[in-house]
Amino acid sequence: MIGMDMMRWWSPAPRTTACAPLRRTGRHAFLCVLLLTLLGTAATSAASAGARAPSPVTVSAGTRPTAAATARWGARRLDEVAFLTTHNAFTNYEDSRWSSVNQAESVRAQLDNGVRGLSLDTHWYERSTWLCVISFGSDCYPSDVYLCHGDCKTFAGATYALPRQSFQGTMQTVVDFLAAHPEEVVTVFLEDYVSAEQLQQSLGRVRGLPELLFRADEWGVRQNGWPKVADLVTAGKRLLIFSDRSDREHLGVMYDKAWTVSNYWSLGDLGNDLACVSRWSDLPLDRQEPGFRRLFTMSHHRNVPTVLTASLDNGTKLRNRIAEQCRTAAGGRTPNYVSVDFHRLSDGSGHTPASIVAELNAGP
Repeated sequence: MIGMDMMRWWSPAPRTTACAPLRRTGRHAFLCVLLLTLLGTAATSAASAGARAPSPVTVSAGTRPTAAATARWGARRLDEVAFLTTHNAFTNYEDSRWSSVNQAESVRAQLDNGVRGLSLDTHWYERSTWLCVISFGSDCYPSDVYLCHGDCKTFAGATYALPRQSFQGTMQTVVDFLAAHPEEVVTVFLEDYVSAEQLQQSLGRVRGLPELLFRADEWGVRQNGWPKVADLVTAGKRLLIFSDRSDREHLGVMYDKAWTVSNYWSLGDLGNDLACVSRWSDLPLDRQEPGFRRLFTMSHHRNVPTVLTASLDNGTKLRNRIAEQCRTAAGGRTPNYVSVDFHRLSDGSGHTPASIVAELNAGP
């Protein structure tokens, strides 16, 4: 870069002085003008280069991973790792006053305790003056996208809870966690009941989200397969969002049926429906596609969650179901996302959802 002293040397007054001895002949004058022109062009080019904004980094599946990312994730691709996932992560005892919950901890506590996949239900809530009045001011919320388990106005504690949980606020929790843990990757699964425009407005208010959001189209996943996790970490693209709606891929929200396979979500009322059948009748779990392998999401929870049933289901039963039913149904591959209720509970066998996921990641 050219310093200020050099720039002053090229300013008009010094140039006139420097050329004074050359003014005796026309030839010398021509050489002086030529010299000053070249110097002036160089100075202008250098100043412009210093002021020019840096070129945008091209996101590429070939990004060279850092040593820390490689140490954390090795050479495994996204479709070769497993993540502990929480079913209805937002219905918990800590984030709001739910009467029926799927998890015991707040979303942030789930992340702090090793959860890397969150399932959320998005609904649009239209501001209600009536609810504000009859709640004596405790339910005066603006129209927005909220996390509800059904209608956002029907049964407080059951279909929604107070304080209302905005989708924006929960996603900000996720982004803040990722900012504090630069080697981690988090995936959000949306059971989506809002329009693409409503979702876009909500996501647009989450600080730091665009920089973290992984976009499969930019990485050429369909053509090249999933990238290495270490590459995602190095590139900073550590947040994946899936939706069961297909009209929001332009937002970077992937349509789950286009990118994943998934088993039917319920173990049944008695918890004895262990067969691993596809959630979508036209999309088998062992679907094969040239050059591309879908991520496998595995649900393992009952119709009605309780602490007792989760304790019975989350240990040996989960481990055996993966090995004996789901791996076979998926053509020999293990799940990438293992979704459970009350993720910290188990049957006392020594096998917990977290330890089972760790075992999957330690395998070949």
